[in-house]
Amino acid sequence: MHTVPGLAYIGLGANLGDKAQTLQLALLALAATPQSRLLAVSSAYSSAPIDATGPDYLNAVACLESTLAPEELLDRLLAIELEHGRLRPYLNAPRTLDLDLLLYGDGQISSPRLTLPHPRLHLRAFVLQPLLELDPTLAAPGLGALAAYLPPVADQHILRSDLPLQAPCPTR
Repeated sequence: MHTVPGLAYIGLGANLGDKAQTLQLALLALAATPQSRLLAVSSAYSSAPIDATGPDYLNAVACLESTLAPEELLDRLLAIELEHGRLRPYLNAPRTLDLDLLLYGDGQISSPRLTLPHPRLHLRAFVLQPLLELDPTLAAPGLGALAAYLPPVADQHILRSDLPLQAPCPTR
């Protein structure tokens, strides 16, 4: 059982329905996660789908302090997705909500259910830019400084949104 608090970075994305409202509701659900405290949320970013079709995504990254085990946190993220109508009809289908566990402390995991760091986080501008907004010096186990991965993804369409996502006030 993971008992030492660790920092978890969670990618949020949606490209169906009221994307802004869905991300805000997802932040409320993250703030209500047991044994966890929502610390920060990045700006929202609009980005074109990668290796997929459909409308543009609205993306953000949240930083959560948690004592949950990584797999327990993953289960919580999947439950929040389901609460918001997430369906998985085919690979990379458009989605009402996507929550990805990107990093959890300095943990490295490779299992059928979970890979940490997230295997594509360094290949996606819509992940890197909000991550680095929260911590410009952030490094990932096995990858090093994440800022070094920005130049190779500079051609990916991403636009910082004026939409104000807000981390709910902590209740604990």
